[in-house]
Amino acid sequence: MTRWGVVATIKAPAKDIVAFVAYHLDLGADHIFIYLDNENPKAQAALANHPRVTTTRTNQAYWYSLGIKKPVRHQSRQTANASHAYRASTARLDWIAHIDVDEFLCPKRPVGALLSDIPKNVVCARVRPAEALANEGLPGLDPKTTYCKAWMPGGNSRMELEKELYPTFGGFLRGGFVSHFVGKIFIRTGLPNLEFRIHRGMQNKQEIEPRMTLDDIDLCHCHITGWDAWQKIIDYRMTKGSYRSELKPTRKPELGGMSLHDLFSFLLADGGEETLKAFYEEICLARPELIEKLRKNGVLREFQLDADAKKRKHFPGFS
Repeated sequence: MTRWGVVATIKAPAKDIVAFVAYHLDLGADHIFIYLDNENPKAQAALANHPRVTTTRTNQAYWYSLGIKKPVRHQSRQTANASHAYRASTARLDWIAHIDVDEFLCPKRPVGALLSDIPKNVVCARVRPAEALANEGLPGLDPKTTYCKAWMPGGNSRMELEKELYPTFGGFLRGGFVSHFVGKIFIRTGLPNLEFRIHRGMQNKQEIEPRMTLDDIDLCHCHITGWDAWQKIIDYRMTKGSYRSELKPTRKPELGGMSLHDLFSFLLADGGEETLKAFYEEICLARPELIEKLRKNGVLREFQLDADAKKRKHFPGFS
């Protein structure tokens, strides 16, 4: 059986870290590498004795052991840690994926079986994202279900569908996605000079190939969980995270695209919090009419993550 695992660099509450690990253990991950980006003794203690988890606190001693200065940007720390885990995984894994604490692999068949089907010469397999919608306790929704907008194929048909789904704001963003649209990757282990990036793998400064897409796995990305939670983190994302100014638009400007930084700056300048909330309600909220339109067009995904139940199963002593 093909052995697989995941690596993540995390700065989050202990309950979220343990739930992320438990979910992927329950999915069948053979090994999980967790790099704690800050002090989190509760998470470290909970994970410490699990035989399928390696937890590393990325303190000064850790960066010294790598022979590099601690990167200032968290994205650079993520890729350095993922590359470190890749080198450590060769003896125990055949494939490893680099994902985040708010991302959950959702396969139609066992992950190991899907990876086993990949031709031997293919070294990289992409998983497309499905962006979770915030439910905010709306009536008619199953509270145990995570409703997601799925990745959409390209071309004019996608732009026409965006107009139907998101008539006011959809044209600015590819697929109506606020988070990344390209997904994440599994990389076959054992490649020399391999370096992970956030969304790709590099070898001797060239992107690795051959590559393919795993159509039977969605990457459920819980990027925005609610209006209040988004308000608390949007400033950080605008300055240091996925909305920062140097990132390019997901759609070309000549087709109406704007970078997330420019879009949110414009919305806040134009109408303040009220306009930003209108964007949130159209694009990010699991409104019944949006759910029905997504379902009708085959781009609704519904996942039963049950992360808390899996946390109790795999870490019964954690509270």
